[in-house]
Amino acid sequence: MSFLAHPAEDHTSPADPTGRDDDPRDQLLAATTTDHYRRTVTEGVNRVASKIARTTRPLTGVSTTELGPLVREVDLDTPLGDAGAALDELETLYLRDAVYFHHPRYLAHLNCPVVIPALLGEAVLSSVNSSLDTWDQSVGATLIERRLIDWTAELIGLGGAADGVFTSGGTQSNLQAMLLAREEACRRVARKSERPLRAAETLPRLRILTSEAGHFSVAKSAALLGLGYDAVIAVPVDEQRRMSPEALAEELDRCAREGLVPMAVVGTAGTTDFGSIDPLPELAELCARHGAWLHVDAAYGCGLLVSRTRRSLLRGIEHADSVTVDYHKSFFQPVSSSALLVRDGGTLRHATYHADYLNPERADRELTPNQVDKSIQTTRRFDALKLWLTLRTMGAAGVGELFDAVVDRAADAWALLQADDRFEVVTRPTLSTLVFRYRTPSGTPPALQDEVNLHARQALFDSGLAVVAGTKVDGAHHLKFTLLNPHATLRDVGAVLDLLAGHAEDRLAATEREQRTPTARPAPADAATDAAEATADRPLAPLRAG
Repeated sequence: MSFLAHPAEDHTSPADPTGRDDDPRDQLLAATTTDHYRRTVTEGVNRVASKIARTTRPLTGVSTTELGPLVREVDLDTPLGDAGAALDELETLYLRDAVYFHHPRYLAHLNCPVVIPALLGEAVLSSVNSSLDTWDQSVGATLIERRLIDWTAELIGLGGAADGVFTSGGTQSNLQAMLLAREEACRRVARKSERPLRAAETLPRLRILTSEAGHFSVAKSAALLGLGYDAVIAVPVDEQRRMSPEALAEELDRCAREGLVPMAVVGTAGTTDFGSIDPLPELAELCARHGAWLHVDAAYGCGLLVSRTRRSLLRGIEHADSVTVDYHKSFFQPVSSSALLVRDGGTLRHATYHADYLNPERADRELTPNQVDKSIQTTRRFDALKLWLTLRTMGAAGVGELFDAVVDRAADAWALLQADDRFEVVTRPTLSTLVFRYRTPSGTPPALQDEVNLHARQALFDSGLAVVAGTKVDGAHHLKFTLLNPHATLRDVGAVLDLLAGHAEDRLAATEREQRTPTARPAPADAATDAAEATADRPLAPLRAG
């Protein structure tokens, strides 16, 4: 008897045949639970909207010792019974003390406020829950992602053979780019060899050349790809923290003399600390001369692609073999939204593995557009939808206007810092980061200078009034503004500088009091220096902002 002959099960009745009031199936999004879904999600959105409307500072400054026990005490085996109660609890455990990037005095890391059309996309993609690995799990989502890849490749100028794939972020994009560069380098070496050559024989000779100011993910990629950290050559930078073409040329010549293979040169279009952009045309010329893969890490600087006034800063990026872009940095998208673009789409085959249950080889012959063939991920969210709805709602020009606004604000902030005797700034910004430090009195030991700046940052964070980042420049601790909020004003920047200066002055005054206290037993000079240096280099354990 055919199963079709049996009456269909009634999936429309809300009644539970078991008589239970807590059937977990009621929590699944289905045709019978759409009202529950609508009410629950709306309540969550209302809670977040209400919280953001009331937020007057980027964070509360709560400590791990305060918040940790509250989280540990939650009995995860005993449910609260409804989403409203769970949201009440979440208010205490997360929403109350979260770091809110939308606040104009969050000036720390490359975290941007997000545009509302992208949040709409987040709600849609999470609910439908498509997976972008194969066509039979995504259909139109695959086509939308591919269209956005083509659009971005066109903005860069990579040519008609270009392709790419969305990734989780810049680190993954850089890793995949280095994978492709490694395989292409091994292929080139093998082709020139007079005897059959295994890839394992070539790997120890491969080198990656990148700026001293480049992102750590390049070195991490080298380690993950079996090359080791020593395979990465850090190329010196100029005063503007851009890779020196002359130094790169010397390193490439040295590789040739020593029989090493320059697998890739990684140029950066927007370094994390300085926002500096390497001289891409010169890098491209050197790569062409030495047969090296040119990868451009534009995770930060990709916002220039849609800038109406600064697109020329990316001149030369069109010569890259691969490019990293992070829409969740300078396109104001929620995490995660990133992509890797390649000049020759055929090189993406180095990430392909055919699994009979998922993407068999026959699917290629049938021209089935399976994105897993291009990605080092398998299950993958439809993150492209966020960017799609952003472009369809406000347009690329609108996004570019937002990015131009933060770059303009950084230029104004630099001028403010230059005129402020309390601070010294490292370099004029190209994008929207500023690295600077509190200027201690002449003769202050370097270790105490570091301690004062570290204290100022930590004390500011603990106050909850603002958040700034920190980094090291030539071994010395510095402070850093990352301006990615178009709502931030020069008044906000000035207020944060005043707060930092106040905390720095308090630390200096405390040090002077300690030195004048007669009961304090002075330590030997070398021991005091060692202790100060240890304090300066100690990780900021209480710092929760990352």
